[in-house]
Amino acid sequence: MSNQARVKNRAPAPIQISAEQILREAAERQEQHIIDPVVKIHDAEEYQSHLRDRRKHFEDNIRYRREHIGNWVKYARFEEENREFERARSVFERALEVEVRNPELWLRYAELEMRNEFINRARNVLDRAVQLLPRVDFLWYKYVYMEEMVGDVPKCRTVFDRWMDWMPDDNAWMSYARFEGRCGHWDQAKEIMKRYANAYPSSKSFMRFAKWAEYEAKDVDLARTVYESALVELEPEESRQARVFGRFAAFEERQGEYERARVIYKHATKLLHLGQEGTQPPGEEEVSKWEQEKRNELYKAYIAFEKKRGDKAGIEDIVITSQRAQYEKRVKDDPRDYDAWFEYAKMEEENEVEGMDNAGKVREVYERAIANVPPSMEEKQLWKRYIYLWIYYALYEELQQHNLDRASQIYDACIDLIPHSKFSFSKIWINAAKLHIRRKDLLSARKLLGKAIGLCGKERIFAEYIALELALGEVDRCRALYTNYLKQMPHNCRAWSKYADLEKSVGETERCRAIFELAVSQAALDMPEMLWKNYIDFEIEEGEGDNVRALFERLLEKTGHVKVWISFAQFEGTGVGKGVAAARDTFQRAHDQMKEAGLKEERVLLLDAWRVFEKQKGDAESLAKVDAMLPRRVKRKRMRTDESGAELGWEEYFDYHFPDDGDSKAGNLKILEMAAKWKQAQQAQESSSSSEDESDDED
Repeated sequence: MSNQARVKNRAPAPIQISAEQILREAAERQEQHIIDPVVKIHDAEEYQSHLRDRRKHFEDNIRYRREHIGNWVKYARFEEENREFERARSVFERALEVEVRNPELWLRYAELEMRNEFINRARNVLDRAVQLLPRVDFLWYKYVYMEEMVGDVPKCRTVFDRWMDWMPDDNAWMSYARFEGRCGHWDQAKEIMKRYANAYPSSKSFMRFAKWAEYEAKDVDLARTVYESALVELEPEESRQARVFGRFAAFEERQGEYERARVIYKHATKLLHLGQEGTQPPGEEEVSKWEQEKRNELYKAYIAFEKKRGDKAGIEDIVITSQRAQYEKRVKDDPRDYDAWFEYAKMEEENEVEGMDNAGKVREVYERAIANVPPSMEEKQLWKRYIYLWIYYALYEELQQHNLDRASQIYDACIDLIPHSKFSFSKIWINAAKLHIRRKDLLSARKLLGKAIGLCGKERIFAEYIALELALGEVDRCRALYTNYLKQMPHNCRAWSKYADLEKSVGETERCRAIFELAVSQAALDMPEMLWKNYIDFEIEEGEGDNVRALFERLLEKTGHVKVWISFAQFEGTGVGKGVAAARDTFQRAHDQMKEAGLKEERVLLLDAWRVFEKQKGDAESLAKVDAMLPRRVKRKRMRTDESGAELGWEEYFDYHFPDDGDSKAGNLKILEMAAKWKQAQQAQESSSSSEDESDDED
């Protein structure tokens, strides 16, 4: 045969089968479930025949799967139901020959004897089972349960003693002690628990012993003795567990011994270094995560205890100690973590004790913090957070301690530390000057601000200095400051405007106009539009229409922006301007210039503003004239290119066609308009002819 792959016909079959049809056929072809016939027995002979058949069935199953214990158990259960106990025992014995170390089989055998009240036989079966399988606990539990149920206490105790010789787990010892407790033999129960604690010298066994003594034996002294023994007799890795201290303290608190509980909590805090994460107790190995969580829970329990049973000072001392340890760790790991210093100092400030000289701790924190100077004197970014330590330190001395002299010294030290030749901070100078003012030392404040202008020279310093002198009514000083201000920053339009506003506020109109003239004559300005607007608004307020018009003309020589033209035309339409006609002339001038420059977007904005103006102050004829000038928006396509000139594909954009544009594109648009009108006429003619035909049919 050839190795070539056969071509399969993948065409759909001519007859398709649905899922519903498949399910229907499956249901039709399904075999009926055969129900076992009901056997009715009329006499002893039929009964014996039925037993032979059933036994033959069970024997066949056993021969088929001899190791399957379920077959043996079902066989024995069948014999038990027919009251053939000897046969049932024989079945179990045969099963034990197959698998003698199966504890479940022994349990079923013992339950057979117990259900039918063969106590001695059940005792023999369980005795054989526990001798063969002494480490299977549920066999022992069944054995002692049976002995207790039949009321044979000595035999039950004997079974427990035999069990304890094998050193079972904790639950077995607890069961033995509870058995003695149910029998009322509490002394023997206590001795059993002592044997248990000696057999398993661990924190778990001691805690269970103490809990049993408190809740079941009701012996508080014994429970306290067990807790104390756990702290003394156990190994350090067992006794230094947080749960031991926690349960001991909770026990004392339940008994009303609050002072004893507080002593235990304090001892645990000192021994385990509670509330100090990351601090390892000396001589102790690394603490596991689970143990650390328990220690945290113990510390929380201590805090909750102090909140309920302690005073305010004790509670705050616990919380502050913990927080102080955390902050110390943070600043030790990273001394230049200024956020940690901020939080540390704030915590000390908030927890100052009223009426006590507690400022030493806060000052110590601030002094340690400001000692961590940024390593670089070139990068200002590193100093931005550091500088606030000095500010908060000075504010603390001023607001909390009311020590203005010390606050002033802090500001002076900070100013001396900053490398002003590289960078400076205006907020330091301003805060220091304001502090001098609050100290009623105006001369020092002026000297400091003058020094700040020389070393820093920032806009904010000039603004604050001018605001100070203006509040004092020193106009001449304000003029001198503005002069120095504008010498350093001649491009700052905000400074020119505020200087002009100052002269305007004192009634010096000519000085104000001269300042504006000097400002607009500068070669470079950061916001010239704001300056020209303020100048024009000033002249409008003064009612100088010719000056306003001249300013607009001068501004249009510098820039032909459409908003300037619109503002010019709107001004002409006001009472200060020449009237509506002059406004229309201005709009027309602007339209002609933009048409020559080919600025279509600007022409649209201008015509929209012109149309609004005509709606307000014009008539229908002038409004129609402007409406006739409005363009038509047309969607076009153009090729997109990148910086190198490569084509990127076509894109759509909107273009404007103005009625007074006479180019070839306009001719094409007129042809399209004529075609659209012709199509509308054709549709109107067809609709009229169809309506006439309908009227003829009705006639």
